[in-house]
Amino acid sequence: MDFEENKSGKDATLNARFKDTGKNLQNCHTDSISLTRNPSFTFIDLFAGAGGLSLGLEQAGFTPIFVNEIVPQFNETYRKNRNLSDDQYFVGDIKELNEKIDEYLPRFKDADLVCGGPPCQGFSMANRQRIIDDPRNQLYKEYLKLLSVVRPKFFIMENVRGMSKKWEEIKENFETYLNANQKESYQFSSHLLYAEDFGVPQHRERFIVVGNRLGINPEAVFDEIFKSKQKPFVLKNALEGLPKLGTKKIKGKNNVEDSDTGFTECDFEYTENDFYHFINGNKKLHKLYNHKNRYNNPRDIEIYTRLPQGANSLHESIADIMPYKSRNDIFKDKYFKLEEDKICKTITSHMRFDCNMYIHPWCSRGLSPREAARIQTFPDDYIFYGSQNSWYAQIGNAVPVKLAYAIGKGIAKFL
Repeated sequence: MDFEENKSGKDATLNARFKDTGKNLQNCHTDSISLTRNPSFTFIDLFAGAGGLSLGLEQAGFTPIFVNEIVPQFNETYRKNRNLSDDQYFVGDIKELNEKIDEYLPRFKDADLVCGGPPCQGFSMANRQRIIDDPRNQLYKEYLKLLSVVRPKFFIMENVRGMSKKWEEIKENFETYLNANQKESYQFSSHLLYAEDFGVPQHRERFIVVGNRLGINPEAVFDEIFKSKQKPFVLKNALEGLPKLGTKKIKGKNNVEDSDTGFTECDFEYTENDFYHFINGNKKLHKLYNHKNRYNNPRDIEIYTRLPQGANSLHESIADIMPYKSRNDIFKDKYFKLEEDKICKTITSHMRFDCNMYIHPWCSRGLSPREAARIQTFPDDYIFYGSQNSWYAQIGNAVPVKLAYAIGKGIAKFL
């Protein structure tokens, strides 16, 4: 369902905590950055997606001055959650941006930070081709090109764990692009960061490179980042207080809005527990967004119901209806019921296809986009636009907000 569509099907059984408002949401959201301090530093966000990395940096005191994202729906979400002007966005391929870099340089002046996570698909351990020469990693090269021209005080590059296996080569590439024939050289270092170490109720590994041209030891920056470590919340902390949706049994009825399938937008009174304040600060919120269930066929609903928490496709409770019995060794994770008292498995963009690997611990359904967004530590008033499948893709591709906040907070100490 498109976020801008009219909502219908007001359900008379809804209680006062969960009712349909039926309002159009165009430009209704102007202040989603619940925890933002007075911004004092500036940054450029490349491969910005829906804005998870940006949002964490904003909460740490940075403000975006330029944003690049190639997917229009993702950019729509980024844009509508912020008050930036049209000329602060470049919606398109970063290669095209680099080709026009002289035109944009005045807007990049004095940027404190450039951040981004270039998609790289050439990090297989079996891949012997150099990263910079691998045609699948052209966006990585374009990221380095822009860095070499803009030369901010600090930069952040985030990526998948596999990139850490190529660190020696990555260092060589950074030296070539950033420090060849330059008076001010960059110092940089990398660490594999785990989102759960920073309170996020999810196991998610991100390879983070931080560098600067201010003569600061990058390991000192990581020491500051590590000061934000805290015990993680668990899955039930992120799910508690949200409406327990039922199952959606009618296929293709994307405009249905009711207590079973959920709502694109509704009035809602939150329970203000520790997790609520972790993601929302002290802001008082009275709206719930993107809390929609998706269609599941009767067999999947039966599987969701039978599986105990922590069980996958191999569990005996579903042996008689498991559709992939002949290939169980391949499809053992085709279904997985999440465990309420543990951190969640990594939220991924695969959820746009199905949520079979993300079965709700208490309900016979997959996680809703809002629940996935909470696990990614997005504030509850951060709205995702486009189709429902796009909501899942945007959320799954994002950097957890609180991980990004810890990185930004650590860098801010040196600016």
